[in-house]
Amino acid sequence: MSTTVAVNWAAVEPIIPELLLVGIAVLLIILDLFAPRQRQLLPWLTVVGCLAVGVMVLGSRPAVAFGGMFVIDGYAVFFKTLCLTGVVVTTLMSEHFRRISGMHQGEYYSLLVLSAVGMLIMASAGDLMILYLGLELMALPIYALVGLHKTDNRTSEAAIKYFLMGGFASALLLFGMSLLFGLTGTTDIASIARVIEVHALAGNPALAAALGLLIAGFCFKVAVAPFHLWTPDVYEGAPTVVTAFMSVAPKAAAFAVFGRVLFYGLPELQLHWGPILAVLALLTMAVGNITALCQRSLKRMLAYSSVAHAGYALLGLLAGTTQGLAATMSYLFIYLFMNLGAFAILILLATEGNPRETLDDCKGLAARSPIAAALMLVFFFSLIGIPPTAGFIGKFYLLKAAFSAGYILTVVGAVLFSAISAYFYLRVVRYMYMDEGEQNMVFHFSPGMIAALAFCVLGVLGLGIFPGLLFDWAGSAALAG
Repeated sequence: MSTTVAVNWAAVEPIIPELLLVGIAVLLIILDLFAPRQRQLLPWLTVVGCLAVGVMVLGSRPAVAFGGMFVIDGYAVFFKTLCLTGVVVTTLMSEHFRRISGMHQGEYYSLLVLSAVGMLIMASAGDLMILYLGLELMALPIYALVGLHKTDNRTSEAAIKYFLMGGFASALLLFGMSLLFGLTGTTDIASIARVIEVHALAGNPALAAALGLLIAGFCFKVAVAPFHLWTPDVYEGAPTVVTAFMSVAPKAAAFAVFGRVLFYGLPELQLHWGPILAVLALLTMAVGNITALCQRSLKRMLAYSSVAHAGYALLGLLAGTTQGLAATMSYLFIYLFMNLGAFAILILLATEGNPRETLDDCKGLAARSPIAAALMLVFFFSLIGIPPTAGFIGKFYLLKAAFSAGYILTVVGAVLFSAISAYFYLRVVRYMYMDEGEQNMVFHFSPGMIAALAFCVLGVLGLGIFPGLLFDWAGSAALAG
């Protein structure tokens, strides 16, 4: 007796990119185990596989699968492309760090790809349950990546802290989701918005509690103050290349679901969550930039810088407009290039047994490697927001969106804290160009590192001079969400 199983390919088609990534992750593990002599091919297989999936994502047609739980729209395509770009650039710059640190590469690349699966699912989440599933699928591999240096006490401590704080944030999100389900009878994000509007639930205290819990949970994930306390320790303790990855791709995926829930699930509560985000944005920019002034560790300084930039990204969300959402989306893409580029130079400084993560390690960098110093200068100028870099354009549109929505004091604060940030970024520049350091250091630019740096600097300068393509894409994606 034989049975046949019919496969509904129309239902499976929307999740083919995610399935392919799972296949790539499994293939990486198999090759690492059974073809150890071919391990040098693993990063390039990761890059090619993610690029192929990225092309497939860009060619995706709008679709709704699994009863509306999984959505393919312009908003999802934008964030999926952003996250896959983060994986590709991180992979390109990983080989240099992996070689000097002794990290085993099979599980490293596989975990990167598996975390990307969760990010893609998050970007397409049309239901709170799928959102949470994607969030955990993203987080679990990153917990392992943070603790991948099993003999390093710093990484073990960072992994434990990240796991505990991630679990706490997930509990807040689940509590908020359960309240939303209890009030509306559905976990579908679009249906939640309709039920709140039809039954006039905007003034319900339980709904206010659900909103507060959701915002708190998301703020943990994107490192918004005062929910950021895990960030400096985890970023400093994690392997540098993992820190670089965590600061862009997972943060972008968390902002994707943050924006989808607020804009498409809770638009009736915009008068409530807008002012809350305005206060959080100001607090985050203040804490991130002021605390970064006191840091001697370049890695820890970049961690607080990442906190501050989460505050800038909130400016678009708090505006509550499509233009504001598009500004946040564009800024996250720009932030990927400038932050990964800065971390790539930090990785170049490292040598075997010496991570070289302090400000003193930057002394004389311009004399030792003029190219590395010049590239770091470009990335820091963009992080400050100095024209003609993309960081200036990104911040301009964020400030414009918040100003148009009436948050004038928040905009003034953002400009002030951007000026403060110039001090700690330019302090590094002074160390690089005006102080003397070790003269016998040799910099090895691997092919992957060259490709990663070229990609980042082209993104920072290209989008600074010709920003229209990215901003038009983000605008149409925000409308299509």
